[in-house]
Amino acid sequence: MIKDKQFLDPNIIVKLGKVNLVARLVVEGFISGLHKSPFRGFNVEFAEHRQYLPGDEIRHIDWKVYGKSDKYYIKQFEEETNLKAYIFLDKSASMDFPRSGDSLSKLTYGSYLAASLAYLMLRQRDSVGLVTFDSEIKNFIPPRSQAGHLHQIHEVLTDLKGESDTDIAKVFHQLAERIKRRALIVIISDLFTSSDQAVVNALKHLRHLKHEIIVFHLLSKEELELDFKNVGRFIDLENGEKIVIAPKEIRGLYLEKIGSFLDYFKQNLLEANIDYQLLNTGLPLEYPLFSYLSRRMKRRK
Repeated sequence: MIKDKQFLDPNIIVKLGKVNLVARLVVEGFISGLHKSPFRGFNVEFAEHRQYLPGDEIRHIDWKVYGKSDKYYIKQFEEETNLKAYIFLDKSASMDFPRSGDSLSKLTYGSYLAASLAYLMLRQRDSVGLVTFDSEIKNFIPPRSQAGHLHQIHEVLTDLKGESDTDIAKVFHQLAERIKRRALIVIISDLFTSSDQAVVNALKHLRHLKHEIIVFHLLSKEELELDFKNVGRFIDLENGEKIVIAPKEIRGLYLEKIGSFLDYFKQNLLEANIDYQLLNTGLPLEYPLFSYLSRRMKRRK
């Protein structure tokens, strides 16, 4: 679908380091590929042009282009959404996995995704804000639509560290009371917490207040597959508990448990009219960006 993979593969763009540069290259590469794809109905900036055809409405002619080229072109897909959006990024210690190896940590991937979504939203003239959290709200940046606002968001996302345990339910209930106006809420989290039901209830609280919600459930390939070869010591990044296991011996049971964990969230969130998308940190960033745009288009129809 999109050919410019070098701008979308997180394992390549991580070498660039700077969040703002990554976001710009990811989104520009994504848009470039999107324009070459069959999915031309997405509004990713202000307009797409095509030649005037008999039957087109004259009011859609771009007269500035006509003045320069002496040819008639039609503005396509021009729309201002005036959307207010918040990106909630989980920065708890469990998001800092894996800490070594070839894979990006969930937190690094999530930071790049949050930065890219903010860049894309501002290009669409939407207002976007950022919330980072673990067991508490760490950063709260209200939505703004000015281009300079992006610098503040990217500054927070630079060099985030996962340093604490998490209490997703408590934080989401607090945010439900704090965000009064209806908004789009994009959540990027591994959803690891003490009570899955409490998280679902907190998300339903936000949904009850008429917020539109997209959950990007972010897990690493290692967490999804437990494809470790040797016996090793595994450490809970949030409480420090250690255990020695032989992955091959428990892999079957583990896959059953992780499958139930994923199914629980998928089923309960979809029943609550909350969009749910499982993300693997090995996936190019085109997938969540395209998923986001797809959901926005469906909501507008």
